[in-house]
Amino acid sequence: MGLNVRLAPTAANRALNLLRTVQYTHPPACPCHSSPGHYHPTTSILNHAKRSLATPVDTSRQKEYAFEMAASSIRFGAGCTKEVGMDFKNMGAKRVCVVTDKNVAKLDAMKQVVEGLSREGVEFTVFDSTNVEPKDYSIREAIDYSKDYGPDAFLAVGGGSVIDTAKLMNLYTNFPDAEFLDFVNAPLGKGLPITKPLSPLVAVPTTAGTGSETTGTAIFDLVAKKAKTGIAHRALKPTIGICDPLNTRTMPSAVHASSGLDVLCHSLESWTAIPYQERVPRPQNPINRPAYQGANPISDIFSLQALRSTVKYLPRAVKDPEDHEAQSEMLLAATLAGVGFGNAGVHLCHGMSYPISGQNPGYKHPGYVIDKPIIPHGVSVAVTAPAVFRFTGPSNPERHLAAAETFGVDITNVNRDSAGEVLADALAEFLVGLGDQPRGLKAMGFKNGDIDGLIEGTLPQKRVLMLAPGLSEEVNEEKEQLRGLYEEAMSY
Repeated sequence: MGLNVRLAPTAANRALNLLRTVQYTHPPACPCHSSPGHYHPTTSILNHAKRSLATPVDTSRQKEYAFEMAASSIRFGAGCTKEVGMDFKNMGAKRVCVVTDKNVAKLDAMKQVVEGLSREGVEFTVFDSTNVEPKDYSIREAIDYSKDYGPDAFLAVGGGSVIDTAKLMNLYTNFPDAEFLDFVNAPLGKGLPITKPLSPLVAVPTTAGTGSETTGTAIFDLVAKKAKTGIAHRALKPTIGICDPLNTRTMPSAVHASSGLDVLCHSLESWTAIPYQERVPRPQNPINRPAYQGANPISDIFSLQALRSTVKYLPRAVKDPEDHEAQSEMLLAATLAGVGFGNAGVHLCHGMSYPISGQNPGYKHPGYVIDKPIIPHGVSVAVTAPAVFRFTGPSNPERHLAAAETFGVDITNVNRDSAGEVLADALAEFLVGLGDQPRGLKAMGFKNGDIDGLIEGTLPQKRVLMLAPGLSEEVNEEKEQLRGLYEEAMSY
């Protein structure tokens, strides 16, 4: 009688068998996305596995293999601001810090909030000294106020600056012994992860642009470094965003335009960012996985829909203050884009915008009633967009052509090599049609002699530059690429 002996498979053999099963049973192409190979590495999974069993892995060059989706809960509807008092009562909040600015404090949104909290008997205080385009010193003042009050929940009522300030008040009130730079994005700060849940934060946006009500990102000026930076972590995202279209009806036309341009670039940049599985390094612990991960199949859905809505409704919202449908659709588009870029990230338009607004030569944007020079965030982002997407076009022609198609371009017979050019031209035409937009950096007062300073202000934005397709990792080559982009962005 023969004896059959079964040897237990080794861990390596078990892994290879599993990978074989995955490789030969998984569909070779995603039916929902028509960019060939965008999320499907060309290297055979099996060969990669064999190599990795034999070769020591350099973890700093190991590519990502997973993506995460995180977004705030959203409540959308005309008049839903009146429910916030009940929200805080329901969560058992005892002391709420309401964060706003001096302008929004006078609007109906704040009236609704104060009435709602009072009606439910919830104790609250109002901090209304938030800065537009906040600086690190204004953030510190807000944090000190919050620490003194000792709230157990936060309510932000305002635009992106207000919501971002509230996020940071929440963070540092819950980490009272932390140094300010501990959580600030590297290389300007230490970039430490947030290791525990924060207090509840409800965000009530009064502008349709930043999408801050859905994201774990907060942006501010680090004055000493003459650079815009921020903190990005999923723990920062609001508990719920109350998106009430009635609250954006008070926006002036110029604010509608600049806020909407932020939505435009959020959606375009996240749609064209490098695929998530091309990002390095892969985190050794999931707590270190960045909020901005690269394009992924779920973010794509939100980003593309936000782009379509913005192209359709932003011109209407800017031209007619009584077009409430367009205003409502732009608030929804801002929220959709927030979910998209809040997980996929942004890249060059945003990375380059931070030094543009921080190194303003004295430009004051039309329609902004303010006594000092200002380049609104959306304007600083959009001014480089034609140059940026001309540059990124070759990285993924299909995506750039799909984006151009949303602007009404017939892409049927367009050569793939022209994808960046076609999208850049569509963007330039859209910006000109919107009205009151500076046609390049030169129109804002920048000169070629300012480019070195702009480049130096862009280089620290590693969190977003790492997602830019086609941008070199070698610093001298990266500087020359940025120089070319700024030169081209001087006019369009």
